[in-house]
Amino acid sequence: MSFTIHEEKQYPSSSEAVFQAALGAIEGLEGKVLKQDPAAGTVEARFNKKILGKVLGDRTEMKVTITNPDNGSSAVAVEIYPLNAVGQKLMFGARKGVAQTVANWFYAHLEHRLPK
Repeated sequence: MSFTIHEEKQYPSSSEAVFQAALGAIEGLEGKVLKQDPAAGTVEARFNKKILGKVLGDRTEMKVTITNPDNGSSAVAVEIYPLNAVGQKLMFGARKGVAQTVANWFYAHLEHRLPK
């Protein structure tokens, strides 16, 4: 059983606006940006066990890829997975639903930051 979440959503905003909103969403969720490449539209971030005062139980790492499939809209693809104490991908023993919760919160924060 894989604990890795893969999701993609479309937004009617430019890739630059979505990239900045993604960085804001990560910061809003108390995440730490590990790598970012605005030209490629990629961001890697890590989250602690506790986000916004709620204890989730597992650390998570997220990889975001923002593409521009057609002019004027953007696609945001995320890959989120739990980590062990030394930062390695958990293959077993992860708590159920942690990665999905982080994904849901990320998209909610992202959508809140996008221009209406």
